Amino acid sequence: MNPLLSAAPAIVAAGVEVFSAAVRAQGASVTDVDWRPPGFGAAADLAQLALDRRRAAANRTAVERLLAAGSHLVDVRPAREVLDLGDRMLLHSGPPLTWETASGPMRGALIGACLFEGWASSVEDAERVLAAGEITLDSCHHHRAVGPMAGVTSPSMWMWCLTDPVHGGQAFCNLNEGLGKVLRMGAFNDEVLTRLAWMRDVLGPLLQQAVRSRPEPLDVKAVLAQMLQMGDEGHNRNRAGSLMTLRELSPAIVAVDAPSADIAAALAFIGGNEHFFLNLGMPSAKLALDAARDIPGSTMVTVMSRNGTEFGIQTAGTGDRWFTGPANTPVGLFLGDYGPDDANPDIGDSAIMETYGIGGFAMAAAPAIVRFVGGTVPDALATTERMYQLTLAENPAMQIPILGFRGSPTGIDVLQVARTGWLPQINTGMAGRVAGTGQVGAGLVQPPQQCFEQALAALAEESRAAG
Repeated sequence: MNPLLSAAPAIVAAGVEVFSAAVRAQGASVTDVDWRPPGFGAAADLAQLALDRRRAAANRTAVERLLAAGSHLVDVRPAREVLDLGDRMLLHSGPPLTWETASGPMRGALIGACLFEGWASSVEDAERVLAAGEITLDSCHHHRAVGPMAGVTSPSMWMWCLTDPVHGGQAFCNLNEGLGKVLRMGAFNDEVLTRLAWMRDVLGPLLQQAVRSRPEPLDVKAVLAQMLQMGDEGHNRNRAGSLMTLRELSPAIVAVDAPSADIAAALAFIGGNEHFFLNLGMPSAKLALDAARDIPGSTMVTVMSRNGTEFGIQTAGTGDRWFTGPANTPVGLFLGDYGPDDANPDIGDSAIMETYGIGGFAMAAAPAIVRFVGGTVPDALATTERMYQLTLAENPAMQIPILGFRGSPTGIDVLQVARTGWLPQINTGMAGRVAGTGQVGAGLVQPPQQCFEQALAALAEESRAAG
């Protein structure tokens, strides 16, 4: 071993240039190998899409709509008023599911929502009404809404109401509870229910009055763009975005005619919640991607979402059709004594951020994110570099300083994913697999390949039918 350790290293590098460049800068010899994972999909389907005369124009249209979309915060209203929720209906993240197929944290959030709404008097009673089908379950995405983690949204919860001033779309998301033992992570104890009641009775009405009193709407897309300049990536790191939102809303909040103790509590809650902005960023991304829906011939992904059991995607060329596979379990860092066996498979609508081209796609903008999700700073840079190979464009509004203010990789292309064999990178939180646990960590995850295999086959079938 001594000769091996004392000699100058000779390194073979496969992948993005950032690794070999870093080693060369230290004077080592590097041999670059042009290697990538094998692609997937039937050759006939790949050829069909590659030769589809509509594809280039359709993808250009999809990208143009995505990039042009704006995002303005115009109101805060109860879910029952804006989401067309029927009696005893709960929304959840990801593709549709049933009580029988729901994971631990999803079940915990559904139980907690039933207790919060007064539809059940105990945990056992909530489990009974859910198992009996007395509560209707539906995907947030079916109601122009998104929800982080379990994403469970009930009629009494207050919603951020965003509009796209360019295309006229609307999107909604509930308010962020903070970290730890929270409903979206599957917790439902008294602490969780007390917080939800305060958000219903105090925080929601305060925010409604504050947002409505502003002379002009908050430009959420502009906040997203600034966040990337300040060390956030817009999914698991929202520190700058949350502080900017507090700065923008606090003058209107303190002017609300309400008890000073309520105003102080609201400001303290927002200021102490580094993920407060996430629930504004998600519907902002949803607006942009909804603007690119229903474009025949487009191979661009418009939704990536998970419900804790399945991962699902949708594309611009196939509308509302879901392509699903078993959700993978994230790999990352754990809180306290929790470990890999405690983590539930991937869950949440928050992958809409990566679908838009930030979050895991913009890790290079937020090197500090690796301290929360794992990996190293070179990993973060390499991830963003790799995602450019999967996307149709760069978003000039979402610039990454360390890459010379290059726009973030935007518009995931099913065809490019299949050709390269690379899958989108997602930053995510980890919920405990046992109902009631709450958050156990944060990490990195990728979609199951079969989602893209199904989408590729469906897009090819649609292409053949179009002639």
